[in-house]
Amino acid sequence: MLIAQVTDLHLGFQPDDPAELNRKRLDEVVATLLALTPRPDLLLATGDLTENGTIASYQTLKSITDRLPFPVHFAIGNHDHRGNFRHVFPHVPASPSGHIHYAFTHGPLRFVVLDTLEEGLHGGALSAAQAAWLDATLADDARPTMLVLHHPPIETGNGWMTEDIDAPWVQRLAAVVRRHPHVIRMVSGHLHRAIVTGWHGSTLAVCPSTAPQVALDFRSIDADHPDGRDMIVAEPPGFALHWWTGRDLVTHFGTGGDHPVLARYNARMQPTVRHILAERAGH
Repeated sequence: MLIAQVTDLHLGFQPDDPAELNRKRLDEVVATLLALTPRPDLLLATGDLTENGTIASYQTLKSITDRLPFPVHFAIGNHDHRGNFRHVFPHVPASPSGHIHYAFTHGPLRFVVLDTLEEGLHGGALSAAQAAWLDATLADDARPTMLVLHHPPIETGNGWMTEDIDAPWVQRLAAVVRRHPHVIRMVSGHLHRAIVTGWHGSTLAVCPSTAPQVALDFRSIDADHPDGRDMIVAEPPGFALHWWTGRDLVTHFGTGGDHPVLARYNARMQPTVRHILAERAGH
């Protein structure tokens, strides 16, 4: 099974431009996913779906996802608006409190989607009630599970895009994840970079954004002294592919758009392929 992931689309960043850069970058990633053989079995869109949470930007997103030949499952991020999202996507489950959290199964895997939005905050949040819901939901089914959320609960080293790992919401989430070893992968966005790390017995894979990426910079940052450093860079639009082998998940990262081809599988490459396959068969 092949699971695609996109994140941090930020549609509507240029609200009066139907050909805005972020839409163009998302279209490049979608075209790349549709060109894959085999195509993904499903797509996870992990938050900051829009820039300002407007109904118009969610309608733009719906016009894109409605045309896809595989199901799309959404999480929301700090740039999203629950009410406007639900207005355009009323089929996406929500709790009585209004949080966009839910579980579903696809093939041999279970997926649990968390809502880490607290309006007015850039960083994540998870209340005690949400943590209790997550704990009960994970306890309800022990099959291999992917935990889907927007905010990665980690320190990154990248001064202004990081989380306080001592924050109460991070500690609540860690306590739940430690109790459920069948959470084989956590996937998130928010950081506009590809990052992988271990986390309390699971593995966290952070997907790069389809919108422009955050510059890498491991220096400390001073809120009172702008130093002219790069902050946002026009690296290619990114996505993740999580391949279920039947035993584990293997995560790949890719970029949308055209890329120069330096080699193809032809007669010149055939001896190399034969050698590799024979070597593998011999083991």
